[in-house]
Amino acid sequence: MVRTLIREMDTKSFIDKCAEEFLKMKEMQMPENFIYSKTGPHKKYSPSNPNWWYIRAASLLRRVYLNGPVGVSRLRSYYGGRKERGHKPEKTVRSGGGSIREILQQLETVGFVEKNKGKKPGRIISQKGDNFVKKIVSEANK
Repeated sequence: MVRTLIREMDTKSFIDKCAEEFLKMKEMQMPENFIYSKTGPHKKYSPSNPNWWYIRAASLLRRVYLNGPVGVSRLRSYYGGRKERGHKPEKTVRSGGGSIREILQQLETVGFVEKNKGKKPGRIISQKGDNFVKKIVSEANK
């Protein structure tokens, strides 16, 4: 029932509310080496929003919730884009995996995500993460 509610809920409002909650958590702090890094080879500059780490973490949590079990490679494809190559035609490239991997590890330490022990490798939402998502959705529906 909640999966349908999260699909019907506005994506931006869910990510904004989730990012606000992540800002309050000390486990979800952005590492210093990601301050000036780009998110992928298709980007020219690093993110201009100072809270981009928490927004990406909220987006990743939503992605794992809806598509899980999902791995870093599949998430890199989702967050990738078109790379400008001068006169040559553009190509689709995958996003950088360092920030995605680091955020998934932080979500594991918080307890929202866990590694799948089944046949399909990847990360799935944990019971604590499921309760967190339900709380965010219920607050948004009030």
